[in-house]
Amino acid sequence: MLANKATEMTPKKMAPANGAASLPALYVIVSLSAGLPGGAYAADSALPQPEPAVASADPITEYFATWIDRVEAAQASQPHWMTPITTVTPRLEQEYRYDQFQQFLGNGAEVNNYFGGKGLELIPTTTNEILINVPAFEQRTQVIRKGMNVSPATGFADGNFVTIKQRLLSANEENGNYILSAFLGFQAPTGITAFTNRPAWIVTPTIAGGIGWGDFDIQGTIAYTLPTDERKHIGTSLITSTTLQYHVGEYFWPEFAFNDTQWTSGEPADRNQLFVSPGIMFGRFQIYNRVKLNFGIAYQVAVAPDHHITDPLTPMYNHAWILSMRMTF
Repeated sequence: MLANKATEMTPKKMAPANGAASLPALYVIVSLSAGLPGGAYAADSALPQPEPAVASADPITEYFATWIDRVEAAQASQPHWMTPITTVTPRLEQEYRYDQFQQFLGNGAEVNNYFGGKGLELIPTTTNEILINVPAFEQRTQVIRKGMNVSPATGFADGNFVTIKQRLLSANEENGNYILSAFLGFQAPTGITAFTNRPAWIVTPTIAGGIGWGDFDIQGTIAYTLPTDERKHIGTSLITSTTLQYHVGEYFWPEFAFNDTQWTSGEPADRNQLFVSPGIMFGRFQIYNRVKLNFGIAYQVAVAPDHHITDPLTPMYNHAWILSMRMTF
């Protein structure tokens, strides 16, 4: 009896299980073949769902986030010389620079110049630099003597507030060791009466270049000043600057510079002044990551003209001490 009951119960238990397994399978097959919603659901649920697209970063945010990458790319493709003291380098630099002068004039006065018309230098693209300069703050001493009366003055001079630099050609030390750039500078008549060319702005286009052989390099500029007003008084001038530089050891960069100004119009027309400047730069001393300190000193002396002309004063000063400090980043 028990065996018969067990035999009778087995089919009854198995029948529901077999039925439960076959009905969903038949439903999916029929749904897929008929294009019913149930089939779509079954098919979709079996496949991995794609992740939603992530919005790209804001272009302005991305531009500033990749700033240092552009700076490193720009500097890797040019010579790694030191920026001279009295010649504007054709290289692209990113730094804050402070210069200070102590100038001794031919009329007996002394002028102390703070900031030296230098300031913040940035590399916004791989071939451009923009210089945002601080106007020089000057102090002039009084001179009273027979036939000479120089009044004291203290205040800001006209500001070379912005210069745009465009690098045209360059190759680092492994690929030629040369560079060629063009500048365009703007000087605003913002100074006090004693130190201004008001109302004239002065626009200065410049070509700069350099070439190196091993540890020795030559960097130079040719510029022409174009006042927007008062040309008969201020005059136009051709300005050239050349620095010979040698790299000694790791941190020493002795240099010898020539700075010449030839006036082509205005009151000082046909006059010429030439300064020579022995000096030395020390650097690059690492402070933190990309931040490095450079500093140097030069002594500048006028060698032309061979006599002083007082109206207008030529040369602009007889000799000067120059201190230059830069923090690159």
